[in-house]
Amino acid sequence: QVKLVESGGGSVQAGGSLRLSCTTSGYNGLFALMSWFRQAAGKEREWVSSTRSSGTTFYADSVKGRFTASRVKGELTLYLQMDSLKPEDTAMYFCAARVAGASYVDEDLYNYWGQGTQVTVSS
Repeated sequence: QVKLVESGGGSVQAGGSLRLSCTTSGYNGLFALMSWFRQAAGKEREWVSSTRSSGTTFYADSVKGRFTASRVKGELTLYLQMDSLKPEDTAMYFCAARVAGASYVDEDLYNYWGQGTQVTVSS
């Protein structure tokens, strides 16, 4: 059974940093895409960033320049370094993986999801 597990969430003040991790178990191979999504209370889940197996990474405009996603080539671990955090970054952050394909924003295309890790940024 494939399992994605996020960790690293917590509470920080505005301007602070957090580093999220997503580890994978039960999967033999490489994911074409590993991504981060987030969902704030009362809002729909939104795409944050995606990293292809090649290492190419894409970001939502709201986090560009502040967040850095990375994955070690050939491994199934995904990271998200979040700097200059803002209160509007408060959300549950989810890791998702797609076995094949290039499109990355549509959450319906993903094969596997983690349970999420909470990030809370206070002003």
